[in-house]
Amino acid sequence: MDFILWWQTLPSKMDPVLLSIGSFSIYWYSTMYLVAFGVVYLLCRKEINNNKFTKLTLSEFEDLLSWCFIALILGARFGYVLFYNFEYYLENPLEILLPFSIQNGVWKFTGIAGMSYHGGLIGVLIAMWVYGRKKGLHLYTIADFMTPAIPLGYFFGRIGNFINGELYGRVTEASIGMYFPNSGNYELRHPSQLYEAFFEGIILFFLIKHLKNRFQGFNSGLYVFGYAFFRFFIEYFREPDVHLGFILFNLSMGQLLCLAMMGGAITIWITGYKLDSKN
Repeated sequence: MDFILWWQTLPSKMDPVLLSIGSFSIYWYSTMYLVAFGVVYLLCRKEINNNKFTKLTLSEFEDLLSWCFIALILGARFGYVLFYNFEYYLENPLEILLPFSIQNGVWKFTGIAGMSYHGGLIGVLIAMWVYGRKKGLHLYTIADFMTPAIPLGYFFGRIGNFINGELYGRVTEASIGMYFPNSGNYELRHPSQLYEAFFEGIILFFLIKHLKNRFQGFNSGLYVFGYAFFRFFIEYFREPDVHLGFILFNLSMGQLLCLAMMGGAITIWITGYKLDSKN
């Protein structure tokens, strides 16, 4: 009983601020994203140093990772604007990149709020494609190399969401539920961030690690399909965006984007298999 109470009230015991120096604060959320990139870097560096991937030098990979970092941030932000709150930002375009809310001429610091995973993925794919053209490498070559490491990095990103008390789940009566102070009411909710961290992070990491490199584009397609598959079903436990609700047939925007991702993954497998057959 004591453990259940501890578990259910855990979010209220967590401080989203990692470190404060005067008015300057470092948040767990942003720190976890840096940890995620660090994990991807270390795993990919190991592959390069062990000569398991020879298409890029370590220096070139570090350059690519910098491209991906910038593309992820921009893609995630513009993806949120486009997929989740287009009408609002159409009326308030300055708020897309400025960390301020502007209401009736009054500027209020809010930070950059609102990031989309699907937009971030598109941004990273564009960065990989552009960098690949620069180095004479196919997009699938780069993506197949990096995708086995990405789920483990993603795990830490979702832990950051959990500590930040955001992206919580729907109301539940199950004892696995938690009380999230930011939800606005004192009701048990699914810790959907942890569900995503486990399935889209840990499980998908081991799945790709075990099955990888069947043909060109296989790793990339498996990551895209696997993430979309897990996310689609976890969305049934995750609270939809308040201003959007359900979009079509009781499906959330996230689920519709995941269906598109699964279609894209199948396309990756088909085209990658054909490329492999020609070589």
